[in-house]
Amino acid sequence: MPEFDLASAHSPRSVSSYDWTGTGLAEPGRWPVPLRVAADLLLNTPLPGLLVWGRETVLVFNEAYAALAGPGCGRVPGGSVPSVLPPPLSSAGAVLQQTWSGEPGVMPGVELSFRRAEGPLAHRCDLRLTPVADGAGGIGGVFVLLAPPAAIPAPPAAETDDASLRILVVEDNLDSQYLVCEMLKAFGHEADGVGHPDEALALLEQRRYQVLFSDVSLPGMSGVDLARQALGSHPGLKVIFASGYGDTLLRHLDFPYLSLQKPYELDQLQDALAKVARQPAPAR
Repeated sequence: MPEFDLASAHSPRSVSSYDWTGTGLAEPGRWPVPLRVAADLLLNTPLPGLLVWGRETVLVFNEAYAALAGPGCGRVPGGSVPSVLPPPLSSAGAVLQQTWSGEPGVMPGVELSFRRAEGPLAHRCDLRLTPVADGAGGIGGVFVLLAPPAAIPAPPAAETDDASLRILVVEDNLDSQYLVCEMLKAFGHEADGVGHPDEALALLEQRRYQVLFSDVSLPGMSGVDLARQALGSHPGLKVIFASGYGDTLLRHLDFPYLSLQKPYELDQLQDALAKVARQPAPAR
C-alpha cells in the first residue's frame, strides 16, 4: 500500500492514485460519481479538508489535513471509520447534522486542537460544510473544509498564470454549483454561483467577471445561447463550458471557448482556467 507522500503535493491527484484495499471503501471504479468527484476535488485542494461518506463515517482526507493532524491519519488518504471523531467533526456538532439534511453550513472562528507527538497543536479556522449528493436523490456525504478565518485577510496573490480570476459559475445542480464555487475560492479565485441563465445575465450587469463557467444544459436557455448573449454585452468575457453530453452542441461556434467533459478532474479545470486566461479578448 503506497504511503501518503507529502513531498509530491504539487502533482495533480485523483482517487486512482491510491490503493484502497483494506479500507472501508471499494475500488474507485465502483464508487458513486458524486463521491469520486468530491474526493478528487478534496485531494487537490491546498486547504485542509475531510470528506465524510456514509452514516458509518468513512473518512477521506487530503495532504494538507494530514500535515495538520499528524501521522495518526494513516498511510492512504482515508477510507476508514475512526474510533474517535477528528477535531473538525467533533466541533461541528449541530451544523454537521444540518448539513446531513442538505443545508450547507459555516462555523466561523473555530479553535481546533490536534494531538501531535510534540504536544497539542491549536489551529483556528472557519469550518465550511457542504452536502454531497449520493447520486440517488439523497445526501451521501459531507465535505468539510478548514478555511482561513474570514477576519484574517489572505495574502495578495502572486502575478502568475494562476492569479485570481473573477468567475461566474452557472450550474442548475445546486450541490455541484456550491462545491465548484467553494473549490475555486479555495484556490484563490473569486466565484459566484447561479442556477438559471436569467440570474447570470442579471449578475453580469452588476459585477465585472473575467470568466463565464457554464453548464451547457440549463433551464430556459442553453449555456451556448447564454454565452453568446453575454458576449454581446461583455466581449472581453472568457468562456468555459461543462457538458455531460460531449461537444455535440458546441460545434461551429463563432466565439472562442474551452470545454470540459463531466465528470472532470480538478486539474483539468485548473488547466482550462490557465488556458482561458491567456486567450485574447473576443472581438466585437
